[in-house]
Amino acid sequence: MGQGKEVKTRPDPQVEIQERGEIFFFYRPKVNKEEAHSVDDVQRLYIVMRPESGENPTEEKQDPLSGKEGSDKDSGDGEASGSSSGAKNQGEGGHGVEKVNIEKQLLLRFIVMGKKSLPDPSKKSQPFWGFVEMVTTNVEDVKNALKGEEYETKTRGHRHKPPARAVGEGIYRILRHKPNPTRKHHTHLVYKLEFPSVSQTREHEPQESLNIEPEGSFLIQIRNPEQGGGGRSGFGGLQRKRKAQFPVHIQAHLGHTRFGPADPPDFLNYEGCELLLISASDDIEEELGMELEPEGDGEESTCDLLKTFGDDVEATPLLRGTWE
Repeated sequence: MGQGKEVKTRPDPQVEIQERGEIFFFYRPKVNKEEAHSVDDVQRLYIVMRPESGENPTEEKQDPLSGKEGSDKDSGDGEASGSSSGAKNQGEGGHGVEKVNIEKQLLLRFIVMGKKSLPDPSKKSQPFWGFVEMVTTNVEDVKNALKGEEYETKTRGHRHKPPARAVGEGIYRILRHKPNPTRKHHTHLVYKLEFPSVSQTREHEPQESLNIEPEGSFLIQIRNPEQGGGGRSGFGGLQRKRKAQFPVHIQAHLGHTRFGPADPPDFLNYEGCELLLISASDDIEEELGMELEPEGDGEESTCDLLKTFGDDVEATPLLRGTWE
């Protein structure tokens, strides 16, 4: 599928594209449930972003020695806290610097959402908290994070964490919305799905239950790790030692504010980066004056998620639009 393309539908839509790429959505059923049949059976919602181009083809990410790259660590569900892998994931946040050319090198961000769904498009002032659990240049790290796990706990005995299911694939943009006298500087995360295909699939029950609309626009804000308090996010957030430690020149963009725009997108390349998604619209063209056009035709053979993650991921919700 690739990163697709964007088409401006107004002479001056007042947006600047910071980053282009592919976006994948996954859910994990609750512990000891092999399948999910409704949102009540869902434990976690994950977002995986693969940036492929942008204002700066070379982005900065954390030093791989500071994070989870190449290690067999848990995906941050919190359910495996009694297991050996659960103990490991309480490490430090990302720090240091490694430069990655996103036009030539694979870069993946594994994001854990604090709630089981994306924000409801009809509730435009409600922020949803999430955090970057993993940043890696090795696809095997994300495959491991999506796998199931068997483990023992002292209080509950044997536990089974089922593997994650793919539920959406599309293209995304991170946009800088130009300020004006009535609008402050802010950034949007916008996406458009290619799978499940509207033309190939009639059912979209998991997507509807998880608020994964065919397209969507969210204000995306980065939480300042040097400012305390949950504020309007309604979450206490990560433990201090797990928060990202941004390089000085990136941290400087946040100043003394509690939250700031995802400008530059490099913020998202650090494990422990906390973010807010706030629903802005389910019609990108009406809101921002541009349309996103995926490259594929909705045929299974063009599904990049399957090409990237292979048979390691359950894909029935993605391809058939039904619970699994």
